[in-house]
Amino acid sequence: MTAAKILAKLISFPILGGESNLSIIHWIQAYIENIGIDTILVPNEKGDKASLHCRIGPAVDGGLVLSGHTDVVPVAGQHWKSDPFVLTDKQDGKLYGRGSCDMKGFLACCLAMLPEFVKVDLKKPIYFAFSYDEEIGCLGAPALIAHLRKHYTETPKYAWIGEPSLMQPIVAHKGICLFDTTVNGSAGHSSGILKEVSAVHEAARLILWLEDKMKTLVASGSIDNRFTPPHTSLHAGTIQGGVAANVIADKARFSWDARVIPKDNLETILLDFKNHCNQRTEELKKIFPEFRIEIKEQHPPVPPLDTRKEMKIVELMQKINPNQQLGTVSYAAEAGQFSQAGFESIVCGPGSIEQAHRANEFIAKSELEKCMRLLQNLCLEFS
Repeated sequence: MTAAKILAKLISFPILGGESNLSIIHWIQAYIENIGIDTILVPNEKGDKASLHCRIGPAVDGGLVLSGHTDVVPVAGQHWKSDPFVLTDKQDGKLYGRGSCDMKGFLACCLAMLPEFVKVDLKKPIYFAFSYDEEIGCLGAPALIAHLRKHYTETPKYAWIGEPSLMQPIVAHKGICLFDTTVNGSAGHSSGILKEVSAVHEAARLILWLEDKMKTLVASGSIDNRFTPPHTSLHAGTIQGGVAANVIADKARFSWDARVIPKDNLETILLDFKNHCNQRTEELKKIFPEFRIEIKEQHPPVPPLDTRKEMKIVELMQKINPNQQLGTVSYAAEAGQFSQAGFESIVCGPGSIEQAHRANEFIAKSELEKCMRLLQNLCLEFS
């Protein structure tokens, strides 16, 4: 099957982040095993989702993992000009469909290259590692990576994550974590605001603390000009609380995210925030003894990626890739998780991130062709 035909099949599975991906992963498994390669599934605890990994080639150290995710983001509320889950060729050099660039295009290229990987005499192995729930916090990758590490007697060295980058090698991305912060204050008549503790007012102060913390990091010189913006960002995206303008709010909640550059430490930032919350709690309990602030992660932190240019994965990628310009991105990806697990990691994939998550998402046919050429070059390099 060509990459385009495989992509059409993959897009026909409308698997959103958080939903069961068994239909698409079982199709991928059957495709791979029909070509003669054994696969391993790594299910979640409920058994309604699974990642997949397999090895093509000899059981020797120094192999490379080709990795991507099987889930996509929702289409609800977006204005699509074609069925988002039917790959549409409008004869304009582009293929339209949800996940076409993010990131089923890369998966399709990997699967299309599999017969050639099998046919040649590989001296180093190539692995596939396909995950679930990337779009809601890179939730499936940690168990997949751990199982891949444990299952094989040999040690893979590299990880190539195919997020859309217009086939530019990406050596760094920011880390991310999302939080919900809930403030429990005291209700009352608004005329007595200084006698009560307004959860809305206190939530607003905490949001401003986060903004000031971000500015403090910038002022201290914590800058990485490889990124846009070139600093860690702390941002509150939603806030809810209160019942009326003349009632002091006893509950408020806001959701916020931290996107950290590699030199900053998310744990340190979070500890500073928690210490500030503890100080505010001790102060405000003098007014309202039941005052409290609760902080909850929406998902575990995704670590940043920072691959040094002298690493062998960079040398390998530049050897097989006509695009020699190394880049960085401000979005998070599973590459940071692979890197944290000891793989020399890089991001490089077909399509533009500018098309991801939008209505009428597309991938240029030329991008699929570029990706196939790179995979062919990898095949030659490893055989």
